[in-house]
Amino acid sequence: MNRAPVVIGTRGSQLAVIQAETVLAKLRAAFPARRFEVKKIVTGGDRDQRAALDKMDTIGVFVKELEEALFSGEIAIAVHSLKDVPTLMPAGLRLAAALERQDPRDVLVTRGETLENLPEGAKLGTGSLRRRLQLKALRPDVECAGIRGNVDTRLRKVAEGQYDGIVLAAAALNRMKLQDKITQYMPPAFLPAVGQGVVAMELRRDDADAIALAEGINHLPTWRCALAERAFLYELGGGCTAPIAALATLDGATLHIEGLAASPDGVRVLRGSRTGTSDTAEQTGIALARDFLTQGAAEFIEEATR
Repeated sequence: MNRAPVVIGTRGSQLAVIQAETVLAKLRAAFPARRFEVKKIVTGGDRDQRAALDKMDTIGVFVKELEEALFSGEIAIAVHSLKDVPTLMPAGLRLAAALERQDPRDVLVTRGETLENLPEGAKLGTGSLRRRLQLKALRPDVECAGIRGNVDTRLRKVAEGQYDGIVLAAAALNRMKLQDKITQYMPPAFLPAVGQGVVAMELRRDDADAIALAEGINHLPTWRCALAERAFLYELGGGCTAPIAALATLDGATLHIEGLAASPDGVRVLRGSRTGTSDTAEQTGIALARDFLTQGAAEFIEEATR
């Protein structure tokens, strides 16, 4: 019997489509007898290009319409940048797999100057509270200004002088083959968003076929690191806009996670780390979150989400 194609849903941005096509290629290689196709879906975050991301009312502005398409059966697999996916999943949906993680670091793009050499009061574009707080810790004098638009639009704004620089995810530039635009990689202490650099697949819990397909291309080391980071964020009670950062890494069977939580004004900053095993990834993330909670992190989260 000739089965209908498995439909993979994605946002319509260039980066999102590249990510979905990477999933498509891996599925075709792993399951050559099956047919797959990509469907572009416009999300609320794509429609509203004016509001600052950390001021939007709706959590999951880049995933909601994709999740609705999953529920309706319009698509079988939704492909996301994991950092856009809220930790609280809708009933009936689940994350099932991830591709191998790209470089999780943040990078600075300028017209040639490193962060240390930018002029006093330089204007840096970022819509992320997490990035603003860490930039201010390194250069208190810089002006951090909100910026929206796709990667090409943001790069153009730097080239035209609207901003002295912007902070982006290295993974985005790598996937778009724009590595030559990177001026500087941020230092290791500059922690990324939870799940940054990870492409994840979301499905209906009752779709055994789609789950089997996704799990067939799952990159287990990346998946376990993602589980640790998302468990850390979930236990803290943070959403996509809270000033929280984390990065988990694997060295053999040893999992290490570093985390950060801060007050919105950047005055109070908590940092910490935990080490566990790959088989206890979520428990390790939860343990780190509880370390933070004993130090008052819940207050930071509440302030950021008021």
